[in-house]
Amino acid sequence: QVQLVESGGGSVQAGGSLRLSCAASGSTLSRACVAWFRQAPGNEREGVASIYTGYSRTSYADSVKGRFTISQDNAKNTVYLQMNSLKPEDTAMYFCATDVATVVPCPLKAPWYVTWGQGTQVTVSS
Repeated sequence: QVQLVESGGGSVQAGGSLRLSCAASGSTLSRACVAWFRQAPGNEREGVASIYTGYSRTSYADSVKGRFTISQDNAKNTVYLQMNSLKPEDTAMYFCATDVATVVPCPLKAPWYVTWGQGTQVTVSS
């Protein structure tokens, strides 16, 4: 069974950049849906970006389009989230999740995903 580990979070000033990594072990991420979600205290978990690893079909939430980029490295069995032009409202715990790809583009709905990582904190100060 696949296990996910996120890394790369931290504290940055507004306008800065971070790259999050979602490393998989136990199984390959090939031909799967992988998505990034975020959750701030008191808020629901929000889908940020998804990728179908079969041919890198991506999907983004409107709030991050043009600023965030999701990508994959098949050799490293890892999915990345490059976050540029960060804003204070991007502050949250970021999670990656994966499941079998039964629909493409991959959904940005949390209940759709079965396997989750433990999360990595991103804090953006103004």
